Amino acid sequence: RTPSCCVGQARCEWACFDTMKFCHNLTQSYQDEMHRPPFPYKFKVKASGCPNDCVAAIARADLSLIGIWKDDIRQDDAAVAEYAAGGLDIARDVCARCPGQCMDWGGATLTIDNRDCKRCMHCINVMPQALRPGMERGAAILIGAKAPIVQGALLSSVLVPFVPEPEIEETVRELLKRIWEFWDEYGKNRERVGEMIQRVGMSAFLDGIGLDPRPEMVAFPRDNPYVFFQKEDVK
Repeated sequence: RTPSCCVGQARCEWACFDTMKFCHNLTQSYQDEMHRPPFPYKFKVKASGCPNDCVAAIARADLSLIGIWKDDIRQDDAAVAEYAAGGLDIARDVCARCPGQCMDWGGATLTIDNRDCKRCMHCINVMPQALRPGMERGAAILIGAKAPIVQGALLSSVLVPFVPEPEIEETVRELLKRIWEFWDEYGKNRERVGEMIQRVGMSAFLDGIGLDPRPEMVAFPRDNPYVFFQKEDVK
């Protein structure tokens, strides 16, 4: 399908990479794949410039790009104090709703432990004049979302946690080549990439496309006490 994206840096101050340039270049490069797709089923690419994900890439696209930053959130303490003086309950509306519980409001100073920050954008959305994304920007690449048609809805899984902005396009092209080759070999007719990954397993998929497992790929803690090894890893 034709790639889609949010308006990105053309209008949005939160965008962490140029989504429209990425979308245009990808569209021009893969004209043949869009009009004469050789795949088992449709394949969608969506790009959002920040974790607000205005194009719902995490819920709808087979390959999702979400703009994120790697360094610390930029913080203006004077602006934070103005929000507090204006009646905002920072402890309740910002700190208590942080999914990483990385923020603490002492009544006068807002402290952020950026090591536990999930880059969810909640605090920035509530206090846009006081907090801003960091300067080391890029994108996270996710795989496998779809709407409920055959086997129910799927949300994307993390494939590459962070790619610096200058390397995004090259990394995506290389990943697409590997993903399409594996999907073409092992995918069933009318089976989306996410459904195939569910069937063969994420470990087999990562092995097939040549990526090493990362902690960010784990959806939930394991509940199986057994550990399995590849034959070549056992001496």
